[in-house]
Order: sequence, then C-alpha cells, then structure tokens
Amino acid sequence: MTSIKKITSRALFVPAVLLLGACCCSKPVKTATPPPTPPSAPPAQPIAVQPLGDIFFDFDRSNLTPEAEAQLKTNAAWMVANSAKSVVIEGHCDERGTSEYNMALGERRAESAKGGMASIGANPERMSTVSYGEEKPFDPGHDEAAWAKNRRAHFVEK
Repeated sequence: MTSIKKITSRALFVPAVLLLGACCCSKPVKTATPPPTPPSAPPAQPIAVQPLGDIFFDFDRSNLTPEAEAQLKTNAAWMVANSAKSVVIEGHCDERGTSEYNMALGERRAESAKGGMASIGANPERMSTVSYGEEKPFDPGHDEAAWAKNRRAHFVEK
C-alpha cells in the first residue's frame, strides 16, 4: 500500500510544482509568437488579348491596307499569348470574277496576310493558308456592302 501512496503523492506533487512555478514567476513568461503573415499579393490579372480578327481587302487586290496592318499586329499579339496554338488563314473573295480567278486571288490574300504577320514577328511555322475563293461568303448579299465584307482573310485558331 505504501508504494501506491508514494506513486499517488508523486503524481499529484509534480503537477502542483509546475502550476506553482508558472504562477509564481517574477519574470514575465515569454511565449513564442507566430511570425506575422505577409500581406497576400493581389491575384495576377491575365493580360487581355483581343481575339483573332479578319482583315479586309479592296476590290481585286491582295495588298495590305493600314487598317489590315493594325489588325495583323493584334493577331500577332494573340499568337504570342497563345504560343501552343496555330492559325489557319483563309483567303476569301466576293462573287465577281470566275471561280478559278477568285481561288487564286483568295490564295494571294491569305499569303499576303501570312507574310504581314511574319514581318511583325509571328512564327510562320504556326500559320497555314487556304483559299476558299467565293465559295464561303460571309454576307450572301449581292451589293457593294456585302462584297466588301467578303473580300477578306479570315483567321481561325487551330
């Protein structure tokens, strides 16, 4: 029985000493404070890049206008922002002229757009061209307003 009393008295004595030691300290007890958390950085904003846009041509022409060159810069920026994607440049014409002539003109327009993109730094290996001539009009009308919309190079992401 005496061994049980000794164990019990020791079991009570140790916590009591610890409690008294903590309460009777003359020095303030320092506790570890967690390091301050740095202010969270605002979430990174994605860079807004305009989508691919068409360029338009004058009647019976495949040369780039200043408006077309401005759109090509936007399209080139899209290609930089989307480096894993490639682009198909479709050449289109209005309904005037023979089918054979319009297929050749559509090809010249697509190649002109590709060359313009390459000249401002877009990777030509990520661009391909195709001509649809007059076969896929954007506007089915038969007037100058419709024809102007159909004389274009259309950019499609691949």
